[in-house]
Amino acid sequence: MSDENEEFKNTFNNPLMVLVGILIGGLAGAVTMLLLAPKSGKDTRVDIQNKGIELRDRASGFVDDAISQLRSTTSDIANSGRQKIEEIMQRGQDPAVEQSTT
Repeated sequence: MSDENEEFKNTFNNPLMVLVGILIGGLAGAVTMLLLAPKSGKDTRVDIQNKGIELRDRASGFVDDAISQLRSTTSDIANSGRQKIEEIMQRGQDPAVEQSTT
């Protein structure tokens, strides 16, 4: 009994056996998909092409939004940095003016 369990465990630890199982499962799924497809190959290719175009457009929209947000954030950071620099320069000028008048 323990020999059977050990052999069963060793099968799943072997990467080659896992790869063979994935390959067989993938082939079985592909054959099933082709046999049970409700549309012809031409219609399926058109649907895939349309979905690809839709996904490309959505991805393009996401990229445009991300770029817009990045530009806005960069602009905010730059403006904040300018303000900080001006404050620091002003603080540095105040003691210099006080020392030159005394």
